Amino acid sequence: MRTGVKAGIALTALFMSTLFAMSDDMPVLNVVPVCRGIAAQAANPTEKGGPDLDFKNCISSEQEVRDQLAKVWSTFQPADKGHCVRLAQTGGESSYTELITCLEMARDVRTLRPTGYTKID
Repeated sequence: MRTGVKAGIALTALFMSTLFAMSDDMPVLNVVPVCRGIAAQAANPTEKGGPDLDFKNCISSEQEVRDQLAKVWSTFQPADKGHCVRLAQTGGESSYTELITCLEMARDVRTLRPTGYTKID
């Protein structure tokens, strides 16, 4: 009985996140964890500014990508938005750079598919 309840809760959560992701609202991602990781990996004790500068640059870069994505968000397919938002949020380190890359790749694959292409499952 408990397994059924857990499965039901998991399916409900997945369904609700899919509905949110497929809405036309661009998601708000928390880029702090991914930028902290990037700054920690790039840390060089002799570098002027060190990890703090790298962290600020990462946050700034992610904001620029978010602004760019906001301009073209409505041009992407709803199914691609749902898939890519879920992918970008996987693992707890969200990134607008990862999100826009996923969306652009999905769009390009659709463009490159030959006419009459049938998906085989």
